[in-house]
Amino acid sequence: MDIDIRRDPDESRYVLTVDGALASALDYRERGDAIAFPHTVTVPSFRGQGLADRLVTFAIDDVRARGITHVTPSCWYVADWFARHPEHAELIAQ
Repeated sequence: MDIDIRRDPDESRYVLTVDGALASALDYRERGDAIAFPHTVTVPSFRGQGLADRLVTFAIDDVRARGITHVTPSCWYVADWFARHPEHAELIAQ
């Protein structure tokens, strides 16, 4: 299984593909040093494999690397991800 994860700035989303097929996507809205994640989706046939978790982890690592300091987890999945990863709690916008 060949997994590729990348940020697609033209579409304002992060995407995860499996063997070239879109498996999961994470939409974002960026403003200065803040970013909001309003929606995450995983194609039904790819659910239950931890792919959305990998996608959000990639996105958070990318956010940190780009110097973004405030994250608004509008999507329930991203909010749940932060609950499971308290080591990143300082990024959550207040």
